[in-house]
Amino acid sequence: MAIVPNIHTPTPPFTGHRWPSRLYPDELAQTRWVRADLAADLHRLAGLPDETAENLVLCASEMFANAVDHSRSGEDVEGQVVRTLHMPTAATLQVATVDDGQRTDTAEFQTPQSLQHTVEEWEQAERGRGLLLIGYLATRWGTRSVLDFPFCQGLGTVTWAEFTLPKATTGEATR
Repeated sequence: MAIVPNIHTPTPPFTGHRWPSRLYPDELAQTRWVRADLAADLHRLAGLPDETAENLVLCASEMFANAVDHSRSGEDVEGQVVRTLHMPTAATLQVATVDDGQRTDTAEFQTPQSLQHTVEEWEQAERGRGLLLIGYLATRWGTRSVLDFPFCQGLGTVTWAEFTLPKATTGEATR
């Protein structure tokens, strides 16, 4: 009789559940690893609907690509991007990316554009749909500085997206 638990049994959702943070090099080619690692981490959560997992993975890959493209993480200085995953509540999953801060080459750095565009402006836009996609798929999303001190502005940005789990997943009674 084995006493060792089966480590492949999915864990039920619970408040405070944290997965290990993952660190990625500053290359867009790493997006496939971001997606694969997140999918593997989500696979360990019991009862997570496939659609929710797919939406989380898609949003995380968009956040990673933005971090590489719009921050110092993507400069030729061996930048890095951190991906985190945790459950602030038993019914909420939050995925986040943390970049290396504002770009120093002002020719490449662009201030994030507003998501408030007309249909015609979106039709003409060559970029900027990633955040729109995140806003559509996530329950909530946003950005914040890594450190909340005025003299630390530009040291890094956390971009996060939250997803509400269906009541059946969290074990709550459905009405």
